[in-house]
Amino acid sequence: MKLSLCAIALNEEESLAKCLNSVKDVVDEMVVLDTGSSDRTVEVARSLGAIVYSYPWSNDFAAARNEALKYVTGDWVLVLDADEILNPQIIPQIRGAIAKENYLVINLLRQEVGAMQSPYSLTSRLFRFHPELIFSHPYHATIDDSAIALQQKEPHWQIVSLPDIAIFHYGYQPGAIATKGKFQRAREVMEAFLATHPEDAYTCNKLGALYLQEGRIQEGIALLETGLKIPNLDAPLLFEFHYHLGNGYARSNLPNEAVGHYQQAIAQPILPSLKLGAYNNLGSLLQAAGELKLAENSYKEALKIDPNLAIIHYNLGMTYKEQGNFKDAIASYEQTLRLNPEYAPALQNLGVVWLKCGQLFKSIEFFQRAIALYEQQNPPEAQRLRQGLKSMGFPNL
Repeated sequence: MKLSLCAIALNEEESLAKCLNSVKDVVDEMVVLDTGSSDRTVEVARSLGAIVYSYPWSNDFAAARNEALKYVTGDWVLVLDADEILNPQIIPQIRGAIAKENYLVINLLRQEVGAMQSPYSLTSRLFRFHPELIFSHPYHATIDDSAIALQQKEPHWQIVSLPDIAIFHYGYQPGAIATKGKFQRAREVMEAFLATHPEDAYTCNKLGALYLQEGRIQEGIALLETGLKIPNLDAPLLFEFHYHLGNGYARSNLPNEAVGHYQQAIAQPILPSLKLGAYNNLGSLLQAAGELKLAENSYKEALKIDPNLAIIHYNLGMTYKEQGNFKDAIASYEQTLRLNPEYAPALQNLGVVWLKCGQLFKSIEFFQRAIALYEQQNPPEAQRLRQGLKSMGFPNL
């Protein structure tokens, strides 16, 4: 089976090389559609063996991706963006999957590197080259609608998912979104599309979530509630609606509504790794409400899915600390630091717990380490910690 990479790019000279290098020994051809770059994007792509075509940007990702598909010659298509790289460990699974005669679409698990909420998403980025598989939606373009329509017409086709991480996405690194004006561009494109497609649930979900990110909380909730009423939503979309509504209601100080939506999100039959953000946020709400055992259980469920998330070990440690279970709190904070040695709040809370255990010198050691990290990461927080310790009678740290 011949596999083709299909990518679109605009001024991506800094990230494109990593993307192409991650697949150049895996795919049989690399097709890059440049949409008007003014930097060295085209030169970088060609230097790595990609075939480059040009297309004027029309504010429509689906149109650009469909244009790129015109130049593909492989039996299967792998779609990556310039800020994504392929996980080399997934390659044997990809080779095995594309050899299956009845597979039409293979959904790939993507790790959102740097994302503060959900660390994983599922994307339909690997699919059979078929004339009826086309992208739709001008922003967050996917082939999902056409794949479902084709499957309904030809039921022998299967849409499957690989459970292991296939793609690392770096678009959520600090400053990446703001630097490229992605929020404004996304909002303008989706608002224009929704004006002519008011019953498009997919766009209601994505635009509603964007409103929440921009701080337009009530607008986001209203749009998400509207979209949730559209009939025939599948499980992944139901999950996203409930998850985003949980976030919206939590930020509106309506914890009961938020808890209900997180619980409905978790109940959806989707890959467990996609539920991590919902478990974590549910735990935080329960913890704030004083439901410490329920919060503990929520964090533990998340860690069953992925035991390598520092933030969840830290949150679990906080519930242990609040319950007076200092032994398990210390273990959780230490695990947090094994996973992320620069997690300053874990050091600070180790100082707190060791102080509660009567271990003054250990406590001072961890407070000092926390202050040193805060000085690098958040100087005002370092000063607040110093002042707090001074008011407790500690020596000048």
